[in-house]
Amino acid sequence: MLTLGILGSGSGSNMQAILDAITVGTLQAKIAIVLSDNPKALILKRAASHGIPHAVIDCEGHKNKFPDYVQIETAEKLKQAGVDLVCLAGFMRLVKAPLLDAFPSKILNIHPSLLPAFPGVAAWAQAVEAKAKETGVTVHVVDSGMDTGLVILQEKLDILPAETADALHKRIQVIEHRIYPMAISQYAHSLNL
Repeated sequence: MLTLGILGSGSGSNMQAILDAITVGTLQAKIAIVLSDNPKALILKRAASHGIPHAVIDCEGHKNKFPDYVQIETAEKLKQAGVDLVCLAGFMRLVKAPLLDAFPSKILNIHPSLLPAFPGVAAWAQAVEAKAKETGVTVHVVDSGMDTGLVILQEKLDILPAETADALHKRIQVIEHRIYPMAISQYAHSLNL
């Protein structure tokens, strides 16, 4: 069975969507471990409430940096848990060589825009500020760039006239929660996992 490791920094709503898809049988997988760089993140509480092993990624005071030695430790935890595929779910640090090398082409990310448009943080706010007519959601393979990897699945969403960034974000999350499990299943099948 496909074994997933989830990395997140926030509420864990995408982790919950993955878990829900597993529960109803639309995603044939299990979540072996949930890791967060934020010790107060709700994603850790969600994992605990479902009996999923979880731990904090200690970046030792680095606000945005993901030090190489911490990435090596993270890769070890994921490997010890038997993870086949790593899913970033609102993980707010840039993954680099140590973790990429440990899981080559086996780390997915979900991003709230139609990449390559609006990479980076708060993509929904970037779209509203740019007065874009449409945006959407992208699931992609993580590579060494920022939101530059191979696209697995995308879905478009029209931006409504006078829509606020917060309102758009809520509509984007509905799509994220639906397509991330689909994309995981599709990609894992393509890799024969």
